Amino acid sequence: MDAIDRRILRELQADGRLSNQELAQRVGLTPSPCLRRVRQLEDDGVIETYRAVVAPAAVGRGFEVFASVEVRRDRDSVAAFEAEVRSTPDVVEAYRLYGAPGCLLRIAVADSDAYERFWTDQLIALPGVSDVNSQMIMKRIKSPRGVPVD
Repeated sequence: MDAIDRRILRELQADGRLSNQELAQRVGLTPSPCLRRVRQLEDDGVIETYRAVVAPAAVGRGFEVFASVEVRRDRDSVAAFEAEVRSTPDVVEAYRLYGAPGCLLRIAVADSDAYERFWTDQLIALPGVSDVNSQMIMKRIKSPRGVPVD
């Protein structure tokens, strides 16, 4: 990956809707080689996907919680837990961690009552869950904007 590829990545992380023409101008290429580079970055798995970032409150999910979850430390419990989490729409991000807690989930629901229902009906019922510690997000200070591309 050279400096032009890195410029392409920075530009696309800032605005994934750039036309190839605009992207080529911004990185100092003509459209055809720019498109080839983008396709190669996609084929190599450097660019994983493109998506729109939706404001949670605009779709009725403005109450966000980080839940630290302990899962029994056996292969079957972990596999079952992860499968359930992947299929649970209210869980918008999930990470398995080294150490304690074992997992960190970001959950987006409508309000505190919706989270209580989710916690009671789904979260603590997930396979292998032995403990949950919830922290409500007061204010988003910095949103994900991609990874630094030096």
